[in-house]
Amino acid sequence: MRFSDLKAKDVINLRDCKKLGRICDLEFDECSGQICKVIVPSGNKFCNFFNTDPDYCIPYKDIKQIGPDIIIVDICY
Repeated sequence: MRFSDLKAKDVINLRDCKKLGRICDLEFDECSGQICKVIVPSGNKFCNFFNTDPDYCIPYKDIKQIGPDIIIVDICY
């Protein structure tokens, strides 16, 4: 799967069924090349330039399923 495919999917939290947004960045392990975390911006940063809310840094192990339209994660925030 390409990064552009992941960016097009909505990220949904399994615990409260809340839409968190869409993936904007990935964090890799330098040695293994595996994905460690996915980064989802909180809020709409395009319209709100001075957004002070932290981004969601979701460990890859917390991704439960990647479907055709959504990514389901299980995080407690």
